Order: sequence, then C-alpha cells, then structure tokens
Amino acid sequence: MVHFLRTTAALTGRSLTHVRRSPDTILTTALTPIAMMLLFVHVFGGAIRTGTRGEYVDYLLPGILVMTVASGIAYTAYRLYTDIDGGIFDRLRSLPVARSSLLWSHVLTSVVANLAALVLVVFVALLMGFRSGAGVTAWLGVAGILGLFTLALTWLALVPGLVATSADAVSGFGFPLVFLPFVSSAFVPTAGMPGPVRWFAEHQPVTPMVEAMRSLYAEQPAGDDLRLAVVWCLGLLVVAYLLAVRTYRRRFG
Repeated sequence: MVHFLRTTAALTGRSLTHVRRSPDTILTTALTPIAMMLLFVHVFGGAIRTGTRGEYVDYLLPGILVMTVASGIAYTAYRLYTDIDGGIFDRLRSLPVARSSLLWSHVLTSVVANLAALVLVVFVALLMGFRSGAGVTAWLGVAGILGLFTLALTWLALVPGLVATSADAVSGFGFPLVFLPFVSSAFVPTAGMPGPVRWFAEHQPVTPMVEAMRSLYAEQPAGDDLRLAVVWCLGLLVVAYLLAVRTYRRRFG
C-alpha cells in the first residue's frame, strides 16, 4: 500500500505538471460550457419558463457543471493515449512502479483538472447573477455529486485511452457525453417534451443529478433525486472501473 501511494503520488505530480504547463486545457474544458451558459441565459433565457423562482442562471448552472465534467474527461482519454503511444507507459512498466498507479495517476489528475474548470464556470456564473444562500453542507452535497460523476466518467474515459489507435479517435470520445444534458431537465423542464423524449430524459442519470443540485443550493429537500443521483453515479463508477481494469489487463497483461 505504501509503495502504491508513493508511486501514485509521483505519477500524479508528473501529470499535473503537464496540466500546469498547459493551462489552455482547463480553459478549453470550461470554454464550451461557459459559451452555452452565456447563450442560454442572454439569448434564450427570456423565452424559457422553468416554473421555478429565481434567475434562469440558477436553474441552468447544474446542467452546465455536468457538461463541464463531460467536456473535461476527453482530455483524460487523450493524456492516457499519448502516454501509451509515446512509449512512456512501457518505460514506466519496466520500473518498480505499482501497475494500478499508472491508471490512478490519470484519474486523480482528471479530478484536479476538472475541479479547476468547475471553479472557473461557477465564477462566471456568479458574474452572471447566480446566487445561493445554501450552507456548507448543501455545497458539500453538490461537490460530492460532481466528484462521483467525475470519477465515474474518468474511469470510463480510460477505456478509449487504452484502446484508441489514433489521437483523432480518442479526442471525439467526450462529444456524446457533452450533449447528454440537452435531453434532460438541465435546460428546460421535462414536462413539455414529447412522450418518448420525456421518458428518456426522466430515466437517464443527468436529470436526477441536476435536480438534486438545484434543490441543494436552493435550500430545498433533495429527497429521491439525491438518492437516484448517488445510485447512478456509484453504478456508473463500478461499471466503468471494472471495464477499465479489464481493458488494461487485456492489453498489458
């Protein structure tokens, strides 16, 4: 365990150094969600009726945060692919390094990088008028949901990073995930959607996540939405972890 922790810390430090030297990756991660937030609030916001009190940016923010995470994990897949393609993975495996550290270092780097992007998005939302009177406990709940979701998508992102044969193939991994919030209650209530679309929106993971986060920072009971969000995130995390580990063992033995 001590060996695992030491090697994981060293490899994570290496990955974070690359991120620190290329801050444009964090800016790029946050750019699309921020652009969408500006577009929906200032162009479409006046025409959208959510049936809730407060500004539209308050309603919109949880979906934008989910989109930020989905955008950021594409870089996780790309960083892993470049390590493998450049031969760094093979060199590290020839050293006395815990094998699991090779994956965990990328996971922890993803969590830190996505956290920085999320903070940037929230800062812009505050400039746009977002306000909340929620206490520390509620915001810890929001952070917990986003943290679990980031871990789940990060482990999922390791799979294309391990199997991709080109940078173009791996870079497109995150696009379907980025647009998943559009078919949820992230931008508009599901009540006005056509039947099949509404059914899908109400039974996919993004909807309970955004509803739970809205309730938490609006100082309202999150109830079933919070439980569903945690179940979805934990379920995705377990499946993604097992899939990533299996893929890694198949490729590298």
